[in-house]
Amino acid sequence: MRAPPARLSSVLLVPALLLSLAAGEAPPDKSGYTLFHPTPTKFLREFDTDRPDQTEGPAPVDAGHFQLELDFVNHTRDRTSTVLSRSTSVAPVNLRIGLTNRIELSLVYESFVEERTTDRLTGEKTRTRGTGDFLTRLKINLWGADDGTTAFALFPFVKWPVATHGLGNRSVEGGLILPFSISISDDWGLGMQTRGDIVRKESGRGYEGVWINSISLSYGITKRLGTYVELYSSVMRKQKWQGQIDVGFTYELTTNTQLDLGCNFGVTKSAPDLNPFMGFAVRW
Repeated sequence: MRAPPARLSSVLLVPALLLSLAAGEAPPDKSGYTLFHPTPTKFLREFDTDRPDQTEGPAPVDAGHFQLELDFVNHTRDRTSTVLSRSTSVAPVNLRIGLTNRIELSLVYESFVEERTTDRLTGEKTRTRGTGDFLTRLKINLWGADDGTTAFALFPFVKWPVATHGLGNRSVEGGLILPFSISISDDWGLGMQTRGDIVRKESGRGYEGVWINSISLSYGITKRLGTYVELYSSVMRKQKWQGQIDVGFTYELTTNTQLDLGCNFGVTKSAPDLNPFMGFAVRW
């Protein structure tokens, strides 16, 4: 076949070049990386944490890398007509481990918990100290971990009852989280989740379901400083709806470390009144 004139070839190449530029460079193939064959540093995703909001993210930690997320301190205060309850956690830890490019194992443990109650009618006080329960979670990203404007994951978890007596219900519990995110622009992001928990009834006989939903809108104020506002709700059978409005800030110290602080505010009587916290995250 006769070759087309050089001028015609150049004309035909222009649309193809424009299309390739519009589509952007294809993301690298990272499917072969595992816990024991780590993703090279140059291919790592942008630093992304599950904290500080209560809405989980769908993107896992890159294969062969680790991410530690913790609260320096987390305090919850709730007051009813008869009881004042206060709970403080120091350094509860979430260790996230990249198993493959799309699967992450996370280990959550409350290293120190103190719960205090005051009977507002009699003035009687109680205090319990110790360690909390242990959770194992598996995040399975279905799409959007490395490209696209949306991402979605399956996030099953199991709670193992290892808490100090008086701080837990001594029961195995679990559930499934379905986190979804949308990248609206370079500065704006939207995270959503629906979650179903299977928990032990307060009577200790049998289990019941808890349905949790949340939506979190984030904004990058500067390259390092970000903020978010979140709506969070929890519904349990035969109990009143719990609603919260959460606000917080994040600050990236480096490409792999972040500080954060915030507060969750109860907007229904059944929700905790106040939950301030401050935390930290690092990846390696």
